[in-house]
Amino acid sequence: MEGHGIIYTIVIGFIIGLLARAIYPGSQKAGIILTIVLGIVGSYVASFVGASLGWYHDGQVAGFIGSVVGALIVLAVYFFALKLFTKSS
Repeated sequence: MEGHGIIYTIVIGFIIGLLARAIYPGSQKAGIILTIVLGIVGSYVASFVGASLGWYHDGQVAGFIGSVVGALIVLAVYFFALKLFTKSS
């Protein structure tokens, strides 16, 4: 991956992460790095699920809305796991 591709991925991941955090109910205590990672992982989750269900072909990236939905799923799992591990400590 070239340098501008990595920067593009980070910027789009940040935007998708911000949208997912804005849609997700309640307040989230998450920094900029977590927001970027959330958006990038959400895009990959959406691409994987979409390819598994036949919505996307191999190598085709998920659409913007699919990426936000994937980020919402990752956000929900993250906060569920955080709550679960915080209670047990």
